[in-house]
Amino acid sequence: MKLSVLDQAPITKGNNAIDALKKAEELAILADELGYHRMWMAEHHGTSAFASSAPEIIAAQLAAKTTNLRIGTGGVMMMHYSALKLAEVFKTLSAFSPGRIDFGVGRAPGGDNYAMYALSEGRPPMVNNLYEKLGTALELLNDEVPEDSVYNRTIASPSNVVLPEAWLLGSTGNSAIKAGQMGLGYSFAQFFQGGMTPTILDAYRSNFKPSAFMEKPEINVTYLVTVAETKEEAEFEALPQDISRLSLMKGQISQLMTPEEAQNYPLTEMDRMMIQENRKIHLVGSAKEVANTLQEEQAHYGFDEVMICSIPHSQQKRLDVYRLLAKELM
Repeated sequence: MKLSVLDQAPITKGNNAIDALKKAEELAILADELGYHRMWMAEHHGTSAFASSAPEIIAAQLAAKTTNLRIGTGGVMMMHYSALKLAEVFKTLSAFSPGRIDFGVGRAPGGDNYAMYALSEGRPPMVNNLYEKLGTALELLNDEVPEDSVYNRTIASPSNVVLPEAWLLGSTGNSAIKAGQMGLGYSFAQFFQGGMTPTILDAYRSNFKPSAFMEKPEINVTYLVTVAETKEEAEFEALPQDISRLSLMKGQISQLMTPEEAQNYPLTEMDRMMIQENRKIHLVGSAKEVANTLQEEQAHYGFDEVMICSIPHSQQKRLDVYRLLAKELM
């Protein structure tokens, strides 16, 4: 099984954004040493909980600090940027790290309405043409002349670089068919709200058309994971993330508290029921238990690669998650 990393540069309680970015770099270096396949940075705006607001810039830093690990975005939120800018950014990344760059894009805003409108300079965001924008960006990446009159009298520089892999992110299945038709890899965010089905992935595969960016269908699935040497330790480390998910469901995004604070957090019976329900998308246990679950999921759904998103409060515990899973799955 290919094993990869999705990181959000979480700003845990007692730490700051600079700490979070340096920890993302540390994680990339470890993932490279352990033999992970790729690492993507997410894009989040208007929050004090995550420092990954400019994933393409973080990607440049991570690529410079690693040797074999594929580096990319999971994803860059294309509603905020022109097709030309998207193409130029990822061609530049690929020029510096040929054969190791992933152009992963999403259709979500990556933030609340205030951030979304600030990014569009107060204008109504253009959200109805995203597939057309993506198609134009792909043409520019491939040194083609788009039909769109806005873009057909310029070029995306630098030219003649190794093409990045191109991936479309999804969390509901609505984009699966489109990803296949455009010849892109398909990345399903199971850790968002669950909902992955064989039907969704089959729809992607059956509609896939080879492209310059992807010769055959490729699927990766992202899981939220907390593992430790024992299940009891994993439960201890996982509770702050469970509480954070509860807050998110109430429309609040907050910094991750320590496990010790979480033990004393007042949880209602309903809260505890919701935590157990959310465990469908947060895999918690010993490394062997979770590795077995991931292997069963792969056998059932037939995806090619699993991406691990893990956010224990302690950086050491977070690195341990990736070490332990590498021992079991690689």
